[in-house]
Amino acid sequence: MRTAIVSLILVFLLAAGASTDADLMPIAGHIVAWGDNRHGECNVSGGRDFTAVAAGRAHNVAVKTDGTLTAWGDNTCGQCSKTPVSGDFVAVAAGNNHSLAIRSDGTLAAWGDNTWGQLNVPPGYDYAVIAAGAYHSVALHSDGWLAAWGKDEYGQCRNTPAGTDFVAVAAGSWHNLALRSDGSLVAWGADYHGQCRNTPGGNDFLAISAGEAHSLALRADGTLAAWGNNGNGQCNVPDGNDFVAISAGYSHCVALRQDGTLAAWGWNCHGQCDVPAGKAFDFVDIAAGGGHSIALTSKICTTPIVADFNGDCKVDFADFAIFCHSWLQCNLDPPEACWQ
Repeated sequence: MRTAIVSLILVFLLAAGASTDADLMPIAGHIVAWGDNRHGECNVSGGRDFTAVAAGRAHNVAVKTDGTLTAWGDNTCGQCSKTPVSGDFVAVAAGNNHSLAIRSDGTLAAWGDNTWGQLNVPPGYDYAVIAAGAYHSVALHSDGWLAAWGKDEYGQCRNTPAGTDFVAVAAGSWHNLALRSDGSLVAWGADYHGQCRNTPGGNDFLAISAGEAHSLALRADGTLAAWGNNGNGQCNVPDGNDFVAISAGYSHCVALRQDGTLAAWGWNCHGQCDVPAGKAFDFVDIAAGGGHSIALTSKICTTPIVADFNGDCKVDFADFAIFCHSWLQCNLDPPEACWQ
């Protein structure tokens, strides 16, 4: 067994090639991805000109500095191949099998699966925020009111709250979470794990995100709150008061710290919580998907390296540890979750 492991290490390192810290160059907009890659969702597009990213169940969408979009990963319903080829886009969102985008004039675009009408975007201009659930979509208008459409099994569309004081909205698989201008929260839709009824009170929240059946929020003091399904520890938020951005995936979460480093917790069958470590990255944006995570970093490898799993522009034992973690958990007597 020891000989086999040593041989695997040598093959891994030799096949991957080598690189040094000199391969890093400070440039904004490089995408790093890790975790489940069965649909190619971690095979990120090259380039250094990305400004925003969104992660769906098994696909991703990104905005470039010129306002165009790129998408990759699972394409079962055209959620990647039908991506608009041109347009002045500024924001994106991704659901199970559909994608959404906002143009600079506030109009919406949607493509992919439309089985439940999740692509039937409302007419009009001046939409400011979008969010995609499993089979529904939500948007925030610049005037502060919300619109929701698509599958409505749990009232995630018809029970959308009225009012014009909303400043952010997030969509989980079957529920939604919204932030009011006074810093308070409201949630509606599926509530079988308390992802709505256990929403905390208070008016000190700055950002929100929603997963399959859990919710995540960032307070003004930089601390985190999470509630709902905690079957994989996705509500066991890390300590600290230096968080600036959050994203909730299916059963895991990713958070960005003020110093540009990341924290991740929850379901880790595919290594989606094995975040790239260290200050070599300077991350600026994050997104958590079904079984993978993606991030924007202000540093980029001048030469792509196939086995650079943690994105630090080097192939070393940290990459091998990530490789082994995924291989052992999902190939050697795999748990049932690995096949979900």
